[in-house]
Amino acid sequence: MIRQLAHICFFSDKIAAMVKFYSNTLGLKIKFTLDNSEGKPFGYYFDCGNSSFIEVFDREMAIKQWGGILEKSIAGNIFQHFCFEVIGLADYKSKLEKQGLKVSEISEGMDNSKQAWIADPDGNSIELMEYTIKSLQIQ
Repeated sequence: MIRQLAHICFFSDKIAAMVKFYSNTLGLKIKFTLDNSEGKPFGYYFDCGNSSFIEVFDREMAIKQWGGILEKSIAGNIFQHFCFEVIGLADYKSKLEKQGLKVSEISEGMDNSKQAWIADPDGNSIELMEYTIKSLQIQ
């Protein structure tokens, strides 16, 4: 069952400016960062209240970490995905699959949360996330 919108995610080629904008200009606190395999921060979680967040990743570092193709970015179109916080992810996944929706396997993300992925009819990526007792979002 969907509880709420958990986060939206952007990839950026201007990570320092994005961090400054969301933290200094808008006044959002950085809840946590994600470090790549080299130990360098490449993802920032900005706290929007009520366990909802804006996620911003250094685009080049994220693609190096997770794979993909580094294509030319277009201003205003760097949206990556949005995420619903889900309670009972395994049951919800099963329910969606019974309706014919393709759902990825459940895995654990770098933030220690359970996650699965779907797409809407336009192909937009949607993350389904269930927090665990180790999730960085609730630490």
